[in-house]
Parts: sequence; structure tokens; C-alpha cells
Amino acid sequence: MKKSSASKKTVPAKGAPAEKATAKKVTAKKAVADDSAAAEAAAEKATVKKTAAKKATAKKTAAKKATAKKTAPLKRQAPAKKPAVAPKKAAAAVEGVAPAKTVAAKPPRGESRTALVRRARRINRELAEVYPYAHPELDFENPFQLVVATVLSAQTTDLRVNQTTPALFAKYPTPEDLAAAVPEEVEEILRPTGFFRAKTKSVIGLSKALAEDFGGEVPGRLEDLVKLPGVGRKTAFVVLGNAFGRPGITVDTHFQRLVRRWRWTGETDPDKIEAAVGALFPKSDWTDLSHHVIWHGRRICHARKPACGACPIAPLCPAFGEGETDPEKAKKLLKYEKGGLPGQRLKPPQAYLDAGGKPAPPLGAG
Repeated sequence: MKKSSASKKTVPAKGAPAEKATAKKVTAKKAVADDSAAAEAAAEKATVKKTAAKKATAKKTAAKKATAKKTAPLKRQAPAKKPAVAPKKAAAAVEGVAPAKTVAAKPPRGESRTALVRRARRINRELAEVYPYAHPELDFENPFQLVVATVLSAQTTDLRVNQTTPALFAKYPTPEDLAAAVPEEVEEILRPTGFFRAKTKSVIGLSKALAEDFGGEVPGRLEDLVKLPGVGRKTAFVVLGNAFGRPGITVDTHFQRLVRRWRWTGETDPDKIEAAVGALFPKSDWTDLSHHVIWHGRRICHARKPACGACPIAPLCPAFGEGETDPEKAKKLLKYEKGGLPGQRLKPPQAYLDAGGKPAPPLGAG
């Protein structure tokens, strides 16, 4: 009997489709894993690149900074300033008055401190030969007259003061007399000096102080003088140096102008100028130094047009050329006895007259 053909057909195993599906899933998972790994690798590479880029940028920046530091001009550090040592006497403190601070003078470029001192002292020696008769250009017979005349000299010339004070001292010869004066009468006498109301108040006030506090005598100490109305350091040093023989530097407008032109100091404050210049000279020279500088400023080294061509210290002056350099034209700029003109005092010292100086005319003489 023949077997049925149906029985010969091969029946597929039931587990085959499930195995294929599982294989597909595994393949898919592998693909996903591979994709993830590739993504991670790419991310890592990007991170590495960014890090490298940052490092490169940082290196460039550092290199630029280093280059800038090398190429940028180095700021010169000012050498430590040594405290200027003025003569021992210059730094002496007085009770109740703050002494001017010692200031180191600033020499021209390339000039050492030693060279500055030598040049300054040589200028003073040269001026001493030009003005051997230099003296205070205010007429006075005693300390009281000198302190009053010096107060009156503010904002005017010594010549105008000298022409005005004879009438004042003839009427009020002592501090007690001037202290009791009628202000309006004093104002009328002082009118030619300018600022006569303020000056009247000062001279009457200082006369009262002298009469009440000092027995009618002008004190010979700086700390006492500066307490008087209208009396500052400049006036005090004029009185101390010329009435009491005590050295002092008189820093007036002429003195300030010339010491800056000569580059003895660059200071503009009078107290600092006093200290800076005082440190260049021995104290014994201070009073005569003041006279020499002031005389030169009034006669040759003028404020607006200095007579450079007629200046005896031109080779020592850093400011040579600021004024007229032609000798003939410069001679026409000279004032007072250097130009054949009268001086500022009505009663000058005999040495000045012996040297050919001319006394000034009295007020109203033309």
C-alpha cells in the first residue's frame, strides 16, 4: 500500500522564526551600540579639539602679553630720594612757628646735586663782585622803621615806600605814637603806596602789639615777629637779617623768579623755595645772597624782558636767551644805577654813593 504524499512533506521546526527574530534584535542592538560608541568617540574628539583650541588661544594671549611687556618702554623708577640736608642752622625749629620744610632742589637734566651747589655758589660770588654795595633798599634808621617799611612794600616798589615813609615817621616816630594814630590820617599819608586802608590797619595793629606786648621794642626772634599783624616770614627775615644781623633768606617776587630761571629749584611756594635755596648755601651767606639776587632781578634779570646780553652771569644761566641777547639793545634795558638811573633809597649807605650810586628823589620831585 502506498504512503500518502502528504506525509512526505517536510514540516518546518516550530522554533526557527523565533531564532531569526532574536538574531535581528541582537543585530539592531549592536548597530545602536556601535552608533552610540561612534557618537561618544566623536564627542570626545570634539572636546579634545576644543580643549586644544583653548590651550592654543591661551598660549597666544600669553605670548602677546610677553611681547607687549618686552616692547613696552619700561617706566623708570625714580631713585629713592635722599633727604636733603640743609645746614644745621637752617633746620632749627622755633617754638610756635613751623619751620619751612627742607626741599631738595631739582637741578637741570644731567646736573648732579654737587654740580648744582657749585654753580649756585659761583653765581652768588659773581653777583657779589657786580653788586659789592648791595643792601636793603628800604630807608630805615631803626628796627621799628624797617618793619613798618617792609610791611608797606607789599604790592609796590621800595622807591615809593621810601618816598612815603619820611612823612609817616616824622609824625609818628615811635610804636606808641603810631598805635594811637587816627586811621584816616595815616591812610592819607600811605595813599601813594596802594592798598592804603589795609596797610594802615596793619601798621597801626603791629604798633599796638609792639607797645602792649613787647614794651615798644621790635623783637629779635622769628616766632615773635610773625605774630605781629602784617608780618610774615619774608618780612621777619628782612628785619632779622638787616636790623639784628641774623641770617635769613628773603623770598620776594624777584628772588622767586630768578632762582627758578637758574634752576636752583622748581618750587613755587615761598617757604619751600626758602628751604630749597637755603640748603645750597651756608647760613652765613643767606642775607647777602638775598640782596644779590634781588638787586640782579631789579636791574638786569627783569620779569618781562631780561637783559641777557648785558648779564654778567650769562654763561652760568640755563635760561639765557629768554630776553634780549644783543649787547647794545640789552644795555638799554638796564635799570637803576646800571643804566645810569637813581637807586631806590633817598638815604643810601655811603658805600653805595662811593661806588657811583645815585640817591632817589623825594616824593613829588619829579
